[in-house]
Amino acid sequence: MAGNVLALDIGGANLKAADGRGWCHAEPFPMWQAHRSLSDAIHRIVGVRDDWERIVVTMTGEIADCFTSRRDGVAQITQAVEAACRGFDVGVYLVDGSIVSPAEAIGRSAEVAASNWHAIATFAAQLVAPARGLLMDVGSTTVDIVWIEEGTARPLGRTDVSRMASGELVYTGIERTPIASIVHELPWRGRLHPVARERFADAQDAWILLGLELEGSGGTADGRPLDQASAAARLGRMLLLDSEDFTRAEAVAAAEFVALAQSRLVARCLRQVVSAIGRTPEVVVLSGHGEALATRSLRHLPWKDCRVTSLHDEAGAEASRVGPAYALARIAAGRHG
Repeated sequence: MAGNVLALDIGGANLKAADGRGWCHAEPFPMWQAHRSLSDAIHRIVGVRDDWERIVVTMTGEIADCFTSRRDGVAQITQAVEAACRGFDVGVYLVDGSIVSPAEAIGRSAEVAASNWHAIATFAAQLVAPARGLLMDVGSTTVDIVWIEEGTARPLGRTDVSRMASGELVYTGIERTPIASIVHELPWRGRLHPVARERFADAQDAWILLGLELEGSGGTADGRPLDQASAAARLGRMLLLDSEDFTRAEAVAAAEFVALAQSRLVARCLRQVVSAIGRTPEVVVLSGHGEALATRSLRHLPWKDCRVTSLHDEAGAEASRVGPAYALARIAAGRHG
């Protein structure tokens, strides 16, 4: 393998980086608010070491509504990378698996946009080759589902629009998804009550009440800490309840209700993808810091002989958290070694 490749995954809410050899980094970055400081943030990440031989980039942040279009987003993000990485050999990953120059990437924006899923799916496919199956990458905002077979990714769609229609892109995640977009009611004192269609709480509030350790990269709905007491108060507010009227046990029951609804949504999309492929998976590869959601989703499916493996087990929790960046670093180093 070639030495010292830095891979950057530039998302709409987080920046992630890895060298494919153990060093990983993730930090919150609200693209819709902070896009003008993107170059500075990247420059700071690049500057943690002075031995990079190559920098490769994948992105999903071009969808942020600070940009007028995906084309505009790809151009601005790529230009920010160039400004931050002057003097380095920089490549940009496309959804066909190729790596091109920044200038070519700007001219092929449709192939650059939302390309990070392809990198992690390609790496996962190579990890379990020649088995057929699925990658499930569960992050703060979305779930990516990609069919893999014979060492390659076999997606049904390649754009956000086509992938969401096929069930491969599920716009729900372990942190940032508003509760009101997951459920329309929650249990309280023996019956279901309607929820306020307001961002009083997010998915992360449910999952932290169920014991998942999260850092809350996107902040919280009310700006208070991401701890169980505050999460319980936020879930109660979804029912317009004050904290004294909503016990911890009631909060946990509401959290279970949310997790069940969210896992059923993901399971429906898994069924949709597998139905379109026409074969059941032999293996499912999990990545991302939302494996708890992935695991619950798989429980709804009758794939009794399906093996489940995890990037967490293969490469560690930090690599799994920045899965596409880790995968891209490995792909780029192998390709150019």
